[in-house]
Amino acid sequence: MTGGVIGRRLVAYLIDAVVIFCLVAIFYVVIGVLGVVTLGLAWLAYAIPAPVIGILYSALTISSASQGTIGMRMTGVRMIEERTGGTVPALTAAAHALFFYVALLSFVLFVINVLIGLFRNDRRMGHDLLAGITAIRA
Repeated sequence: MTGGVIGRRLVAYLIDAVVIFCLVAIFYVVIGVLGVVTLGLAWLAYAIPAPVIGILYSALTISSASQGTIGMRMTGVRMIEERTGGTVPALTAAAHALFFYVALLSFVLFVINVLIGLFRNDRRMGHDLLAGITAIRA
């Protein structure tokens, strides 16, 4: 069932943005402390951009048995593989997140991404189509 999925996904993304922000903040604090202990060597890890943490978060949570991020679980959305209907592999989930974040960086791509979802009967957005993933209500 795909009815109401786009609105739920928006709320899920807002929840996930808060979770990712908290993870990034924890990462930066840990790197700061480790930098003092390692005489500055660990501070090189500050070069790891925050979107990498977001992509890893999405890859690990979407490919888990719960088939969704924390926000998706809270809003009743699951991600399934298009062909099999099963759990999404971690690499596919990472690619899916990467496609989303690339679209998010460009207003035009993001609007196209959302419009694709609004005009398709199955409500799959552009990054879902590219990754071969379908969002369903849990």
